[in-house]
Amino acid sequence: MAPKKRSAKSANDSIKSTKKSRKQKQSSNLSSDSDLGSDNENFNNNGNNDTTVEETSTVSSDWCIKPDDLVGRLIVSGGTNWDLIGRKEVPKNAAAAGTASNGRNLWGPHQTEYRVRLAVSGCTACHSIIVTEDGKVLTWGRNDRGQLGHGDIIRRDVPTEVEALKDYQIVGGAVGRGHTLFLTSKGQVFACGDNKSGQLGIGNQIQTISAPTRIAHRGNPIVKVACGAEFSLIVDCNGNLFSFGFPQYGQLGHNTEAKYFASGNKLAYKCEYKPRKVLLFIEKSRDGHVTPVQDVRITDVACGINHSLAVDDKLRCFSWGFGGYGRLGHTETKDEMMPRLIKTFENMSRGVKGIWCGGTFSLALDQHSLLYFWGQSKTSGEATMYPKNVQDLNGWNIRSVACANRSIVLTADESVISWGPSPTYGELAYGDTKSKSSTIPQEVKPLEGIHIHRVSTGYGHTLFMAREESEQEKALINKLPKWP
Repeated sequence: MAPKKRSAKSANDSIKSTKKSRKQKQSSNLSSDSDLGSDNENFNNNGNNDTTVEETSTVSSDWCIKPDDLVGRLIVSGGTNWDLIGRKEVPKNAAAAGTASNGRNLWGPHQTEYRVRLAVSGCTACHSIIVTEDGKVLTWGRNDRGQLGHGDIIRRDVPTEVEALKDYQIVGGAVGRGHTLFLTSKGQVFACGDNKSGQLGIGNQIQTISAPTRIAHRGNPIVKVACGAEFSLIVDCNGNLFSFGFPQYGQLGHNTEAKYFASGNKLAYKCEYKPRKVLLFIEKSRDGHVTPVQDVRITDVACGINHSLAVDDKLRCFSWGFGGYGRLGHTETKDEMMPRLIKTFENMSRGVKGIWCGGTFSLALDQHSLLYFWGQSKTSGEATMYPKNVQDLNGWNIRSVACANRSIVLTADESVISWGPSPTYGELAYGDTKSKSSTIPQEVKPLEGIHIHRVSTGYGHTLFMAREESEQEKALINKLPKWP
């Protein structure tokens, strides 16, 4: 049943690693809603698509992003078989070598030893980042593209420190299907992992980069990062939005898919290898008339598999990319090549203060703390073509939201609430003896009494950051089973 309301150093361009990465096989073509085992081959191989304009930083040398004051104990739930999650079978090379993961699904919350300031995953990802209380950066999970940043392609089943980032204060991050972005307190971005579509933004198309490498951006400091499956977004301190990577469906926001005929009738895509500024934000009328939206300063971004959301300082919400199942919120399924204003919120005079993307759906929180959903989270049933209020959660003070591939986990008041269709991997955290899925919001009973500061989800796992200030809170956390 639905939950009932109860009575909030100077950076080098590349960080070197002594370990060498191995070459990866290219897999089958990417479809917009494909599973995590698929990759894209239709990209431009020349690596010379330099359409960026270098900008000069206008901020003082002592500018920095302050790390978050919140610290909490890391609690995890969900799938830990990193080789299999989101795939139909274990990759042949892992099976043949006998190195396939034997991790199990954690159907309920499990405590860890880590006190963290930051916990990051993403709806297309089977890997995660945490930053501990003392500033160490650790990653774990799938690593077949070097996305963990350890200088190799060896899977890590437990959080392992990224040695190459020891001299940097990491305050943010984002993860895609096979790549990772790390944001430093000085507004620099380092990237590693899959780069065959230019999604690392380092200026070339070297297919696998297994050590953190600084992206090719030398303008104003970056304050926000986000990753789709094979593309990336960054926002600078002046609210400028940049994108790079695979351009299909217009997901880079440059008014093009950048398609061309490579040979004969074979289509290919011209990828962006460096951050390229998104120049135009638009509004469309019902008859298709396009009007530029003026004075846009982006404050937040979120990415699904092939679509994105952005919010500006006037609380206006934009969406672009793949439009299937109504995930863009424009009452139609057309792809959008440029960030387009979502009129629903404008018509209601409701500003948007929070945005999140799942694989095939979107969420937004308005300034009155009402949650809206659009798109499709389950493979059967009708799609929601425009933002629609999640009425089961009206009256709750929603504090943190995260979207897995098809599941949703959030914190509201002193509760954790989750829902998502089958199949799941334990990301809903209902426990071993409870239902593994739910089509309506349900309270997560195993976390009752534990205050969760923030929540983040991967493709099929969830990271909780739990407060442990009182002895009672510590006792409740310590009653949970341990992982790893």
